[in-house]
Amino acid sequence: MRFQDLVIDTLRALWAHKLRTFLTMFGIVWGIVSIVLMVAAGEGLREGQAKVATQFGKDVMIVFGGRTSLQAGGARAGRRIRFEGSDMPQIGQESPDCKYVLPELGQGSVRVHSALNSGSFTVTGSTPPFSEVRTVEIGEGRFYNDADLAQTRRVAFLGTDVRKQLFPNGDAIGETIFVGDVPYQVIGVMKTKEQDSSYDGMDINKVFVPYTAMREDFPNKPPDTSHTLDRILVTPQSVAQHLACKTEVRAALGKLYHFDPHDKEAANIWDTVEEAKAFQQMTDGMKIFLGAVGFTTLCLGGLGVMNVMLVAVRERTREIGVRKAVGAPSRTILRQFFIESSLVVLFSGAIGFVIAFGFCALVNLLPMPPYFAGLLPTWKSGALALGLLGSVAVLSALYPASRAAAIDPIEALRYEAGG
Repeated sequence: MRFQDLVIDTLRALWAHKLRTFLTMFGIVWGIVSIVLMVAAGEGLREGQAKVATQFGKDVMIVFGGRTSLQAGGARAGRRIRFEGSDMPQIGQESPDCKYVLPELGQGSVRVHSALNSGSFTVTGSTPPFSEVRTVEIGEGRFYNDADLAQTRRVAFLGTDVRKQLFPNGDAIGETIFVGDVPYQVIGVMKTKEQDSSYDGMDINKVFVPYTAMREDFPNKPPDTSHTLDRILVTPQSVAQHLACKTEVRAALGKLYHFDPHDKEAANIWDTVEEAKAFQQMTDGMKIFLGAVGFTTLCLGGLGVMNVMLVAVRERTREIGVRKAVGAPSRTILRQFFIESSLVVLFSGAIGFVIAFGFCALVNLLPMPPYFAGLLPTWKSGALALGLLGSVAVLSALYPASRAAAIDPIEALRYEAGG
């Protein structure tokens, strides 16, 4: 029999057993759609959470001055540690595994007004790499640069909500605002962002100015001095150098401010790198859970497909006997059943992929809630489901067909369905 005739004969056989063919295809399609959607939802949640986490800052450590809890160099415990802005270059030199060591000075509830409106906002000052370290993306204009810092220029970069409050209907770039009583020129506006954590308020409600201008116009008040900082921002050269960078910064701070580097109370570090690792462990656990649920779903689907195929092939034992009686070899009979089951698997797989990916695409057209990036399907999960269910379907067809093809044609012709 030619291959073309075999395919035509196979399609006729499938059409003659429409219900069983449909049930088999439905089991495979359902398994593929279920596993793809399950994995897509988990991936969307993971991606959304990770995206929001990076909006606060990528691989950043925030160092706060505290009080010593250990004696060091004859100094008593309980001493207040205050960081000095002039020490930042030395800390950077003694921390080669750190990419940035930035000073930050902030003041909350500062009265800010434009010619149109006013409000109370947090004002914060640092150096130009702050925008990279804290993921402050530019929506309009520019962020302050090294020249602004060196010349103590009164320039301001506005958070999105600050811009809406001060300039509700007009362009903010180039306009003058008064931060406290000091005039500042607006040079840029931040791109809106979702932020799930902060240490001094959300960035959309802030006014960002150069550190030198902040230190002159809004210095810390006693008992602090005009040169003390609120915190230090540190980022490692790479994630692999994170622990080394953290250790070097503690050692440099301990040397400068005379405390034990192992005294975590003296220099408290909010480590977002450690938080990211903990989040990665959580998402890995979620993947394992979803994988277990998906595997169980596939196994149940596989049992359904196997039962349908076993019954369908056993009920065609008489047909196999007729084929053998007219001279069809066992190889040709097995080939037909292999082609039948393979066509069912391929058609079912194509339908399952179209439904799953199409549904994901339609859902992703809708507005997504915070911390969820939508349904993000992967070909790997669909291919795994198709491979497992397809193998079950093919083997469930070939096993009873091979047994039926091996018996005597007369015995096969005597077979009664359900007997």
